[in-house]
Amino acid sequence: MEYEKEEQLQEPVSPIGQYFNSSSLCLYIIAVLEFEVSIDDLQAFTLLRDVFLPISPRFSSIMVQDKNEDKRWKQVDVNLKDHVKKPIFSKGKKVEFYDKSFQDYLSTIAIEPLPQGKPLWEVHIVNYPTKNSLGTIIFKLHHALGDGYSLMGALLSCLQRADDPSLPLSFPSLKPSKLEPYNKSFWRKFSWTMSSVFNTASDFGWSVLKSSIIVDDKTPIRSGDEGADFQPISISNIAFSIDHIKDIKSKLGVTMNDVVTGIVFYGTRLYMQEMDSKSKTSNSTALVLLNTRNVEGYQSIDDMLNTKKSKGPWGNKLSFLHVPIPKLNENRISNPLEFIYDTHNIINRKKQSLAVALTGTLLDIEGKLRGQEAVAQHIRRTITMSSTVVTNLVGPVQQMSLANHPVKGLYFTLAGGPESLVISIMSYMGVLRVTFKTEKGFIDEQRLESCMQSAFEMIYQSAMKIPHETN
Repeated sequence: MEYEKEEQLQEPVSPIGQYFNSSSLCLYIIAVLEFEVSIDDLQAFTLLRDVFLPISPRFSSIMVQDKNEDKRWKQVDVNLKDHVKKPIFSKGKKVEFYDKSFQDYLSTIAIEPLPQGKPLWEVHIVNYPTKNSLGTIIFKLHHALGDGYSLMGALLSCLQRADDPSLPLSFPSLKPSKLEPYNKSFWRKFSWTMSSVFNTASDFGWSVLKSSIIVDDKTPIRSGDEGADFQPISISNIAFSIDHIKDIKSKLGVTMNDVVTGIVFYGTRLYMQEMDSKSKTSNSTALVLLNTRNVEGYQSIDDMLNTKKSKGPWGNKLSFLHVPIPKLNENRISNPLEFIYDTHNIINRKKQSLAVALTGTLLDIEGKLRGQEAVAQHIRRTITMSSTVVTNLVGPVQQMSLANHPVKGLYFTLAGGPESLVISIMSYMGVLRVTFKTEKGFIDEQRLESCMQSAFEMIYQSAMKIPHETN
Protein backbone atom coordinates (compact mmCIF):
# COMPACT_ATOMS: atom_id res chain seq x y z
CA MET A 1 0.00 0.00 0.00
CA GLU A 2 2.84 2.41 0.84
CA TYR A 3 4.43 1.68 -2.53
CA GLU A 4 1.17 2.36 -4.35
CA LYS A 5 0.66 5.59 -2.43
CA GLU A 6 4.18 6.72 -3.33
CA GLU A 7 3.51 5.90 -6.98
CA GLN A 8 0.37 8.03 -7.01
CA LEU A 9 2.32 11.00 -5.71
CA GLN A 10 4.88 10.83 -8.53
CA GLU A 11 4.15 12.82 -11.67
CA PRO A 12 4.93 10.95 -14.91
CA VAL A 13 7.76 12.40 -16.98
CA SER A 14 6.42 13.72 -20.29
CA PRO A 15 7.52 11.86 -23.44
CA ILE A 16 9.66 14.81 -24.57
CA GLY A 17 11.20 15.02 -21.10
CA GLN A 18 12.25 11.38 -21.49
CA TYR A 19 13.62 11.97 -24.99
CA PHE A 20 15.79 14.82 -23.70
CA ASN A 21 17.21 12.79 -20.79
CA SER A 22 18.21 9.49 -22.33
CA SER A 23 21.34 7.60 -23.25
CA SER A 24 21.08 9.06 -26.77
CA LEU A 25 20.32 12.68 -25.90
CA CYS A 26 20.89 14.94 -22.91
CA LEU A 27 19.96 18.59 -23.47
CA TYR A 28 20.37 21.63 -21.23
CA ILE A 29 19.07 25.20 -21.28
CA ILE A 30 21.65 27.78 -20.21
CA ALA A 31 20.22 31.17 -19.16
CA VAL A 32 22.54 34.06 -18.30
CA LEU A 33 21.59 37.17 -16.30
CA GLU A 34 24.02 40.10 -16.45
CA PHE A 35 23.84 42.65 -13.61
CA GLU A 36 24.61 46.36 -13.49
CA VAL A 37 26.00 46.05 -9.96
CA SER A 38 28.16 43.67 -7.98
CA ILE A 39 26.19 40.69 -6.64
CA ASP A 40 28.31 39.78 -3.63
CA ASP A 41 25.46 40.67 -1.27
CA LEU A 42 22.82 38.68 -3.19
CA GLN A 43 20.97 36.37 -0.78
CA ALA A 44 21.07 33.45 -3.21
CA PHE A 45 20.11 30.62 -0.87
CA THR A 46 17.17 32.52 0.54
CA LEU A 47 15.90 33.41 -2.94
CA LEU A 48 16.25 29.85 -4.19
CA ARG A 49 14.53 28.35 -1.13
CA ASP A 50 11.68 30.85 -0.88
CA VAL A 51 11.11 31.81 -4.52
CA PHE A 52 12.67 29.38 -6.99
CA LEU A 53 11.90 25.96 -5.49
CA PRO A 54 8.17 26.65 -4.89
CA ILE A 55 7.63 27.46 -8.59
CA SER A 56 7.43 23.79 -9.57
CA PRO A 57 7.86 20.45 -7.77
CA ARG A 58 10.21 19.45 -10.60
CA PHE A 59 12.89 21.72 -9.16
CA SER A 60 12.97 19.49 -6.09
CA SER A 61 12.53 16.16 -7.91
CA ILE A 62 14.67 13.54 -9.54
CA MET A 63 13.77 11.25 -12.43
CA VAL A 64 13.18 7.63 -11.37
CA GLN A 65 11.90 4.48 -13.03
CA ASP A 66 8.89 2.66 -11.56
CA LYS A 67 8.19 -1.09 -11.58
CA ASN A 68 6.72 -0.79 -15.09
CA GLU A 69 9.91 0.94 -16.30
CA ASP A 70 8.03 4.21 -16.75
CA LYS A 71 9.90 7.36 -15.68
CA ARG A 72 8.40 9.59 -13.02
CA TRP A 73 9.33 12.66 -11.01
CA LYS A 74 10.09 11.83 -7.38
CA GLN A 75 10.39 14.66 -4.87
CA VAL A 76 13.47 14.66 -2.67
CA ASP A 77 15.05 16.92 -0.08
CA VAL A 78 17.15 19.60 -1.76
CA ASN A 79 20.53 20.58 -0.39
CA LEU A 80 21.03 23.99 -1.98
CA LYS A 81 24.78 23.82 -1.41
CA ASP A 82 24.89 21.04 -4.02
CA HIS A 83 23.27 23.30 -6.61
CA VAL A 84 24.95 26.69 -6.08
CA LYS A 85 28.45 27.14 -7.47
CA LYS A 86 30.72 30.17 -7.06
CA PRO A 87 33.87 30.02 -9.19
CA ILE A 88 37.04 31.64 -7.89
CA PHE A 89 39.29 33.46 -10.35
CA SER A 90 42.59 35.21 -9.69
CA LYS A 91 42.31 38.55 -7.93
CA GLY A 92 43.46 41.94 -9.14
CA LYS A 93 43.22 41.22 -12.86
CA LYS A 94 41.90 43.38 -15.68
CA VAL A 95 38.38 43.09 -17.11
CA GLU A 96 39.73 41.31 -20.21
CA PHE A 97 41.10 38.51 -18.02
CA TYR A 98 37.79 38.04 -16.19
CA ASP A 99 35.87 38.21 -19.44
CA LYS A 100 37.89 35.33 -20.90
CA SER A 101 37.71 33.43 -17.60
CA PHE A 102 33.94 33.79 -17.61
CA GLN A 103 33.60 32.64 -21.22
CA ASP A 104 35.81 29.61 -20.56
CA TYR A 105 33.86 28.78 -17.40
CA LEU A 106 30.48 29.14 -19.14
CA SER A 107 31.56 26.92 -22.04
CA THR A 108 32.89 24.27 -19.65
CA ILE A 109 29.91 23.99 -17.32
CA ALA A 110 27.42 24.07 -20.22
CA ILE A 111 28.33 20.54 -21.34
CA GLU A 112 29.18 18.95 -18.00
CA PRO A 113 26.50 16.34 -17.17
CA LEU A 114 24.22 17.03 -14.22
CA PRO A 115 24.12 14.20 -11.65
CA GLN A 116 20.93 12.17 -12.03
CA GLY A 117 20.67 11.56 -8.28
CA LYS A 118 19.92 15.24 -7.60
CA PRO A 119 17.34 17.69 -8.99
CA LEU A 120 18.38 18.61 -12.51
CA TRP A 121 19.49 22.23 -12.17
CA GLU A 122 22.39 24.39 -11.03
CA VAL A 123 22.99 28.08 -10.37
CA HIS A 124 26.45 29.59 -10.91
CA ILE A 125 27.18 32.96 -9.33
CA VAL A 126 30.10 34.71 -11.01
CA ASN A 127 30.89 37.84 -9.04
CA TYR A 128 33.58 39.25 -11.31
CA PRO A 129 33.36 42.15 -13.78
CA THR A 130 33.20 41.43 -17.51
CA LYS A 131 32.81 43.73 -20.51
CA ASN A 132 29.03 43.36 -20.22
CA SER A 133 28.37 43.33 -16.46
CA LEU A 134 29.68 43.67 -12.91
CA GLY A 135 28.29 40.27 -11.94
CA THR A 136 26.60 37.34 -13.65
CA ILE A 137 24.28 34.49 -12.71
CA ILE A 138 24.11 31.37 -14.87
CA PHE A 139 21.09 29.08 -14.62
CA LYS A 140 21.75 25.59 -15.96
CA LEU A 141 18.47 23.71 -16.31
CA HIS A 142 17.94 20.27 -17.77
CA HIS A 143 15.63 20.40 -20.79
CA ALA A 144 13.67 17.50 -19.28
CA LEU A 145 12.34 19.95 -16.65
CA GLY A 146 10.54 21.96 -19.32
CA ASP A 147 10.93 23.87 -22.57
CA GLY A 148 12.27 27.39 -22.98
CA TYR A 149 8.80 28.90 -22.54
CA SER A 150 8.23 27.15 -19.21
CA LEU A 151 11.69 27.62 -17.77
CA MET A 152 12.10 31.23 -18.88
CA GLY A 153 8.66 31.99 -17.49
CA ALA A 154 9.71 30.35 -14.24
CA LEU A 155 12.92 32.36 -14.01
CA LEU A 156 11.19 35.62 -14.88
CA SER A 157 8.64 35.03 -12.14
CA CYS A 158 11.55 35.34 -9.67
CA LEU A 159 12.33 38.86 -10.89
CA GLN A 160 10.53 42.20 -10.60
CA ARG A 161 10.31 45.38 -12.61
CA ALA A 162 13.25 47.56 -11.67
CA ASP A 163 11.23 50.79 -11.87
CA ASP A 164 8.24 49.57 -9.85
CA PRO A 165 8.19 46.04 -8.34
CA SER A 166 4.43 46.31 -7.77
CA LEU A 167 3.80 46.33 -11.53
CA PRO A 168 4.02 43.18 -13.67
CA LEU A 169 6.62 42.71 -16.38
CA SER A 170 5.20 43.13 -19.86
CA PHE A 171 6.21 41.55 -23.16
CA PRO A 172 5.89 42.36 -26.84
CA SER A 173 2.71 40.92 -28.31
CA LEU A 174 3.06 37.40 -29.64
CA LYS A 175 -0.33 37.47 -31.25
CA PRO A 176 -0.01 35.80 -34.64
CA SER A 177 -1.65 37.16 -37.73
CA LYS A 178 -4.65 35.21 -38.89
CA LEU A 179 -3.60 32.88 -41.64
CA GLU A 180 -6.97 31.86 -42.97
CA PRO A 181 -8.48 34.44 -45.37
CA TYR A 182 -11.64 35.27 -43.47
CA ASN A 183 -14.19 37.53 -45.19
CA LYS A 184 -12.80 36.48 -48.56
CA SER A 185 -14.60 34.85 -51.43
CA PHE A 186 -15.30 31.15 -51.58
CA TRP A 187 -12.59 30.65 -54.20
CA ARG A 188 -10.00 32.50 -52.10
CA LYS A 189 -10.82 30.28 -49.14
CA PHE A 190 -10.78 27.19 -51.33
CA SER A 191 -7.42 28.18 -52.80
CA TRP A 192 -5.98 28.78 -49.32
CA THR A 193 -7.24 25.40 -48.11
CA MET A 194 -5.75 23.57 -51.07
CA SER A 195 -2.43 25.38 -50.58
CA SER A 196 -2.49 24.38 -46.91
CA VAL A 197 -3.10 20.73 -47.80
CA PHE A 198 -0.32 20.74 -50.40
CA ASN A 199 2.17 22.54 -48.14
CA THR A 200 1.39 20.22 -45.23
CA ALA A 201 1.97 17.12 -47.34
CA SER A 202 5.14 18.58 -48.86
CA ASP A 203 6.63 19.86 -45.59
CA PHE A 204 5.75 16.78 -43.58
CA GLY A 205 7.10 14.45 -46.25
CA TRP A 206 10.31 16.46 -46.48
CA SER A 207 10.64 16.49 -42.68
CA VAL A 208 10.38 12.69 -42.59
CA LEU A 209 13.03 12.39 -45.32
CA LYS A 210 15.27 14.93 -43.57
CA SER A 211 15.09 12.86 -40.39
CA SER A 212 15.92 9.58 -42.08
CA ILE A 213 17.52 9.80 -45.54
CA ILE A 214 18.47 13.29 -46.76
CA VAL A 215 21.61 14.60 -45.07
CA ASP A 216 22.84 18.19 -45.26
CA ASP A 217 26.20 18.77 -46.91
CA LYS A 218 29.28 18.98 -44.73
CA THR A 219 30.12 22.67 -44.51
CA PRO A 220 31.94 25.17 -42.25
CA ILE A 221 28.88 25.06 -39.94
CA ARG A 222 28.30 21.28 -40.03
CA SER A 223 31.16 18.94 -39.19
CA GLY A 224 29.01 15.81 -39.44
CA ASP A 225 30.80 14.41 -36.38
CA GLU A 226 28.49 11.93 -34.65
CA GLY A 227 30.17 12.68 -31.33
CA ALA A 228 30.05 16.47 -31.52
CA ASP A 229 28.11 16.61 -28.24
CA PHE A 230 31.25 15.38 -26.46
CA GLN A 231 33.49 18.03 -28.00
CA PRO A 232 34.40 21.33 -26.26
CA ILE A 233 32.17 24.27 -27.16
CA SER A 234 32.29 28.05 -27.19
CA ILE A 235 29.42 30.39 -26.29
CA SER A 236 29.40 33.96 -27.59
CA ASN A 237 26.82 36.54 -28.59
CA ILE A 238 26.21 39.85 -30.30
CA ALA A 239 23.50 42.49 -29.85
CA PHE A 240 21.25 44.33 -32.30
CA SER A 241 18.94 47.29 -31.73
CA ILE A 242 15.29 46.25 -31.93
CA ASP A 243 14.47 49.78 -33.16
CA HIS A 244 16.75 49.22 -36.16
CA ILE A 245 15.09 45.88 -36.85
CA LYS A 246 11.71 47.62 -36.71
CA ASP A 247 13.02 50.18 -39.21
CA ILE A 248 13.91 47.37 -41.63
CA LYS A 249 10.54 45.73 -41.03
CA SER A 250 8.67 48.94 -41.86
CA LYS A 251 10.69 49.60 -45.02
CA LEU A 252 10.24 46.08 -46.40
CA GLY A 253 6.66 45.44 -45.29
CA VAL A 254 7.52 42.13 -43.61
CA THR A 255 7.43 40.85 -40.02
CA MET A 256 10.03 41.20 -37.27
CA ASN A 257 10.54 37.45 -37.43
CA ASP A 258 11.22 37.67 -41.17
CA VAL A 259 13.89 40.32 -40.61
CA VAL A 260 15.64 38.54 -37.74
CA THR A 261 15.60 35.16 -39.46
CA GLY A 262 16.79 36.72 -42.73
CA ILE A 263 19.72 38.42 -40.97
CA VAL A 264 20.69 35.18 -39.23
CA PHE A 265 20.51 33.16 -42.45
CA TYR A 266 22.40 35.81 -44.43
CA GLY A 267 25.13 36.08 -41.79
CA THR A 268 25.45 32.30 -41.68
CA ARG A 269 25.89 32.11 -45.46
CA LEU A 270 28.46 34.94 -45.41
CA TYR A 271 30.47 32.98 -42.85
CA MET A 272 30.19 29.79 -44.88
CA GLN A 273 31.37 31.62 -48.01
CA GLU A 274 34.29 33.21 -46.15
CA MET A 275 35.47 29.86 -44.80
CA ASP A 276 34.80 27.86 -47.98
CA SER A 277 33.51 29.62 -51.09
CA LYS A 278 31.85 26.45 -52.41
CA SER A 279 29.63 26.16 -49.33
CA LYS A 280 27.64 29.29 -50.19
CA THR A 281 25.43 27.10 -52.39
CA SER A 282 25.54 23.92 -50.32
CA ASN A 283 22.36 22.18 -49.16
CA SER A 284 21.95 23.44 -45.60
CA THR A 285 18.94 23.28 -43.31
CA ALA A 286 18.05 25.00 -40.06
CA LEU A 287 16.15 22.92 -37.53
CA VAL A 288 13.86 25.51 -35.93
CA LEU A 289 12.45 24.65 -32.49
CA LEU A 290 8.87 25.88 -32.07
CA ASN A 291 6.59 26.34 -29.09
CA THR A 292 3.35 24.45 -29.81
CA ARG A 293 1.27 26.28 -27.20
CA ASN A 294 -1.48 28.53 -28.54
CA VAL A 295 -0.54 31.50 -26.38
CA GLU A 296 -0.13 35.22 -27.04
CA GLY A 297 2.42 35.98 -24.34
CA TYR A 298 3.88 34.86 -21.03
CA GLN A 299 1.39 33.98 -18.31
CA SER A 300 1.77 33.61 -14.56
CA ILE A 301 3.20 30.32 -13.39
CA ASP A 302 -0.19 29.46 -11.86
CA ASP A 303 -1.78 29.85 -15.29
CA MET A 304 0.95 27.84 -16.98
CA LEU A 305 0.37 24.97 -14.57
CA ASN A 306 -3.36 25.13 -15.33
CA THR A 307 -4.08 22.86 -18.30
CA LYS A 308 -7.17 24.76 -19.47
CA LYS A 309 -5.54 28.17 -19.41
CA SER A 310 -2.16 27.27 -20.94
CA LYS A 311 -3.39 24.87 -23.63
CA GLY A 312 -1.40 22.08 -22.00
CA PRO A 313 0.50 21.41 -18.74
CA TRP A 314 3.66 23.22 -17.76
CA GLY A 315 6.60 21.41 -19.28
CA ASN A 316 7.85 20.54 -22.75
CA LYS A 317 5.39 21.61 -25.46
CA LEU A 318 7.51 21.92 -28.57
CA SER A 319 8.19 20.52 -32.00
CA PHE A 320 10.62 21.27 -34.80
CA LEU A 321 10.49 22.47 -38.37
CA HIS A 322 13.05 22.07 -41.17
CA VAL A 323 13.72 25.40 -42.88
CA PRO A 324 16.12 25.52 -45.86
CA ILE A 325 18.79 28.22 -45.59
CA PRO A 326 18.62 30.25 -48.84
CA LYS A 327 21.68 29.82 -51.01
CA LEU A 328 24.03 32.71 -51.60
CA ASN A 329 24.05 33.60 -55.31
CA GLU A 330 25.46 36.73 -56.98
CA ASN A 331 22.09 38.54 -56.90
CA ARG A 332 21.72 38.02 -53.16
CA ILE A 333 25.29 39.17 -52.54
CA SER A 334 24.70 42.43 -54.41
CA ASN A 335 21.19 42.86 -52.98
CA PRO A 336 21.07 41.45 -49.42
CA LEU A 337 17.39 42.41 -49.07
CA GLU A 338 16.66 39.42 -51.31
CA PHE A 339 17.53 37.27 -48.31
CA ILE A 340 14.80 38.93 -46.27
CA TYR A 341 12.24 38.51 -49.04
CA ASP A 342 13.26 34.88 -49.58
CA THR A 343 12.96 34.21 -45.87
CA HIS A 344 9.59 35.99 -45.79
CA ASN A 345 8.30 33.74 -48.59
CA ILE A 346 9.61 30.58 -46.92
CA ILE A 347 8.04 31.46 -43.57
CA ASN A 348 4.70 32.43 -45.17
CA ARG A 349 4.62 29.11 -46.95
CA LYS A 350 5.43 27.25 -43.74
CA LYS A 351 2.56 29.08 -42.00
CA GLN A 352 0.16 27.41 -44.44
CA SER A 353 1.24 24.01 -43.20
CA LEU A 354 0.34 21.66 -40.37
CA ALA A 355 3.66 19.81 -40.63
CA VAL A 356 4.75 20.86 -37.12
CA ALA A 357 1.65 19.31 -35.53
CA LEU A 358 2.02 16.16 -37.63
CA THR A 359 5.68 15.85 -36.65
CA GLY A 360 4.71 15.94 -32.97
CA THR A 361 2.00 13.32 -33.57
CA LEU A 362 4.50 11.10 -35.41
CA LEU A 363 6.91 11.24 -32.47
CA ASP A 364 4.10 10.30 -30.08
CA ILE A 365 3.13 7.31 -32.21
CA GLU A 366 6.74 6.21 -32.56
CA GLY A 367 7.17 6.47 -28.80
CA LYS A 368 4.19 4.19 -28.16
CA LEU A 369 5.28 1.65 -30.76
CA ARG A 370 9.06 1.61 -30.37
CA GLY A 371 9.71 3.19 -26.97
CA GLN A 372 11.18 6.46 -25.73
CA GLU A 373 14.80 5.53 -26.42
CA ALA A 374 14.02 4.91 -30.10
CA VAL A 375 12.45 8.38 -30.38
CA ALA A 376 15.47 9.95 -28.66
CA GLN A 377 17.69 8.29 -31.26
CA HIS A 378 15.35 9.60 -33.99
CA ILE A 379 15.63 13.18 -32.67
CA ARG A 380 19.40 12.88 -32.35
CA ARG A 381 19.63 11.65 -35.94
CA THR A 382 17.43 14.55 -37.09
CA ILE A 383 19.76 17.05 -35.40
CA THR A 384 22.93 15.52 -36.82
CA MET A 385 21.52 15.46 -40.35
CA SER A 386 20.72 19.20 -40.21
CA SER A 387 23.21 22.10 -40.25
CA THR A 388 22.12 24.23 -37.31
CA VAL A 389 19.50 24.50 -34.58
CA VAL A 390 17.67 27.84 -34.24
CA THR A 391 15.48 28.83 -31.31
CA ASN A 392 14.11 32.08 -29.91
CA LEU A 393 12.35 33.54 -26.88
CA VAL A 394 10.74 36.89 -26.15
CA GLY A 395 11.91 38.74 -23.07
CA PRO A 396 10.46 41.66 -21.08
CA VAL A 397 10.21 45.20 -22.40
CA GLN A 398 11.08 46.76 -19.02
CA GLN A 399 14.28 46.35 -17.04
CA MET A 400 14.16 43.61 -14.42
CA SER A 401 15.80 43.34 -11.03
CA LEU A 402 16.60 40.46 -8.70
CA ALA A 403 16.47 41.44 -5.04
CA ASN A 404 17.12 45.07 -6.03
CA HIS A 405 20.00 44.11 -8.33
CA PRO A 406 19.19 45.58 -11.80
CA VAL A 407 19.55 43.13 -14.69
CA LYS A 408 21.49 44.72 -17.54
CA GLY A 409 21.34 41.86 -20.06
CA LEU A 410 19.74 38.48 -20.66
CA TYR A 411 20.50 35.68 -23.10
CA PHE A 412 20.25 31.91 -23.38
CA THR A 413 21.45 28.92 -25.38
CA LEU A 414 21.02 25.16 -25.67
CA ALA A 415 23.82 22.73 -24.82
CA GLY A 416 24.42 19.00 -24.90
CA GLY A 417 23.23 18.36 -28.46
CA PRO A 418 25.26 16.81 -31.30
CA GLU A 419 25.08 19.83 -33.61
CA SER A 420 28.05 22.08 -34.45
CA LEU A 421 26.04 25.31 -34.25
CA VAL A 422 23.09 26.53 -32.18
CA ILE A 423 21.72 30.03 -32.77
CA SER A 424 19.54 31.36 -29.94
CA ILE A 425 17.69 34.66 -30.18
CA MET A 426 16.20 36.66 -27.30
CA SER A 427 14.84 40.16 -26.87
CA TYR A 428 15.16 42.22 -23.70
CA MET A 429 14.71 45.91 -23.04
CA GLY A 430 15.00 47.04 -26.66
CA VAL A 431 17.97 44.82 -27.48
CA LEU A 432 18.08 41.57 -29.43
CA ARG A 433 20.83 39.17 -28.30
CA VAL A 434 21.89 36.52 -30.80
CA THR A 435 23.87 33.78 -29.06
CA PHE A 436 26.07 31.19 -30.76
CA LYS A 437 26.93 27.83 -29.26
CA THR A 438 29.69 26.51 -31.50
CA GLU A 439 31.86 23.43 -31.76
CA LYS A 440 35.23 24.62 -30.51
CA GLY A 441 38.09 24.22 -32.96
CA PHE A 442 35.70 23.71 -35.86
CA ILE A 443 33.75 27.00 -36.01
CA ASP A 444 35.57 30.32 -35.67
CA GLU A 445 33.10 32.13 -33.43
CA GLN A 446 34.78 35.52 -33.85
CA ARG A 447 34.51 35.38 -37.64
CA LEU A 448 30.94 34.13 -37.32
CA GLU A 449 30.08 37.12 -35.12
CA SER A 450 31.77 39.44 -37.62
CA CYS A 451 29.80 37.98 -40.54
CA MET A 452 26.54 38.25 -38.60
CA GLN A 453 27.30 41.88 -37.77
CA SER A 454 28.12 42.55 -41.44
CA ALA A 455 24.86 40.92 -42.51
CA PHE A 456 22.89 43.19 -40.19
CA GLU A 457 24.69 46.35 -41.35
CA MET A 458 24.37 45.50 -45.06
CA ILE A 459 20.66 44.73 -44.75
CA TYR A 460 20.01 47.84 -42.65
CA GLN A 461 21.87 50.14 -45.02
CA SER A 462 20.12 48.67 -48.07
CA ALA A 463 16.71 48.99 -46.41
CA MET A 464 17.33 52.61 -45.42
CA LYS A 465 17.97 53.50 -49.09
CA ILE A 466 14.37 52.61 -49.94
CA PRO A 467 12.43 55.88 -50.25
CA HIS A 468 9.42 56.49 -48.03
CA GLU A 469 6.10 55.94 -49.72
CA THR A 470 4.07 59.09 -50.14
CA ASN A 471 0.32 59.20 -50.56
